[in-house]
Amino acid sequence: MPSSGPPSARWVLLATVLGSGIVMIDGTVVNVALPHIGADLGSGFGGLQWVVNAYTLSLASLILLGGSFGDHFGRRRVFLIGVAWFALASVACGLSPNTEWLIAARALQGVGGALLTPGSLALISASFQGADRAAAIGAWSGLGGIAGAIGPFLGGFLVEWSWRAVFWLNVPLAAVVIVVTMLHVPESRDDAAPPGLDIGGAVLAAVGLGTLTYGLTRLGNGDADVTATATVAAGVLSLAAFVVVERRSSHPLIPPRLFSDNVFRVANVITLLIYGALGAAFLLLVLQLQTVAGFSPVAAGTALLPFTLVMLVFSARAGALAARIGPRIPMTVGPLLSAAGLLLMTRIGPDATWLGDVLPAALTFGAGMVLVVAPLTTAVLDAAPRSMAGAASGVNNAVARVGGLLAVAVLPGLAGISGADYADPAAFDAGFHVAVSISAGLMVVAAIIAAAGIRRNRTPTTEDRFRIDECRHCAISGPPLNPSEARES
Repeated sequence: MPSSGPPSARWVLLATVLGSGIVMIDGTVVNVALPHIGADLGSGFGGLQWVVNAYTLSLASLILLGGSFGDHFGRRRVFLIGVAWFALASVACGLSPNTEWLIAARALQGVGGALLTPGSLALISASFQGADRAAAIGAWSGLGGIAGAIGPFLGGFLVEWSWRAVFWLNVPLAAVVIVVTMLHVPESRDDAAPPGLDIGGAVLAAVGLGTLTYGLTRLGNGDADVTATATVAAGVLSLAAFVVVERRSSHPLIPPRLFSDNVFRVANVITLLIYGALGAAFLLLVLQLQTVAGFSPVAAGTALLPFTLVMLVFSARAGALAARIGPRIPMTVGPLLSAAGLLLMTRIGPDATWLGDVLPAALTFGAGMVLVVAPLTTAVLDAAPRSMAGAASGVNNAVARVGGLLAVAVLPGLAGISGADYADPAAFDAGFHVAVSISAGLMVVAAIIAAAGIRRNRTPTTEDRFRIDECRHCAISGPPLNPSEARES
């Protein structure tokens, strides 16, 4: 914990930890509730995919723009708007009378998350200095990891009462964040931020990802019609237009010169593959445990606990290792170990036990992710100029979420999971085995790319030691956001 700083700084830490915590909890707890949501609202698997992806889509599309809003209009102001927005959208989720309403409310939740997530870390960066800043970011990351760990377990209890309570949980937490922020958190903004906002780029990114995801989901569910093909084509064209706009913009959402560095390009390809495999595997795992293995929601939620605890305890050590030997070896070995963990998940079936089948797979998978995530963050930041560290981290976080978005849209269909299969133990079990095997293959491809494309680090510096302290935990949904100010000492 930070040892000094203005009195308001501790309140800043409380507000930002709680604010980002509700996003982390929501990102893991909803998966546990999916079988109950589907049964109550009469949804097919395609609807459940969109319950997950509507949130991820708006969050991934707008998270960079949310950071820009904070820099221009005030981080405290945008953070407050994001928290209030997230709370109201959570109420709408809890009141959903049908699947379509829930999907729309989840998309609105993602907008709130995109506004509050980058602002939470930026407010810490503006409130602390030097070593206290690194300690505060480390505390933010570590406490956020605890929130991610208890989320599925808490969600399991709530789901047994009502799946709607999973969303209502966000409301009292958000109320505390709003009160603390209004009373104790000072305003800050980036006076050096480039003028203008890349609204056009954000719109093209959202349209491109949205239409691409919609088309791929339809194709995956067997709807290989003209509409599905046309929306995939529209998505590709919109994303191509996005690249053109970013190259010509004087204030691009994603600075094109970041991608002039080969390591940055390679690291983001690896990110896309790894977080795609991660997002699909965890979505299907909690369904497999409840539908096929007969676990209660509480027991299914605890399946993610060993993974998160391993990440929480060992991420800083993995970062230190990467600083000493370079990221190439950890980023090669880590995905291979994670692939082994995914293959162990194929042992989870009708007679699975938590101790004999779930725990070994979760620990092996978590050990692999520990080796890769912190070194991956280090490689991304090392490949960017110091002045663009915040943009580089934001891009990497968005790429991770896009990986999960596309994998959830595509992998279930490739594995033959569609319609009401999530409620049919035999059908879902067969699809689950195929899907986690494909995810393991993505991990192996990521390891091969890392071995070929990631170079050895230079000698570790003081900045590396700050970065190691800051990355104590890496969330399931994406690598940590890391604003450029956090690297100044």
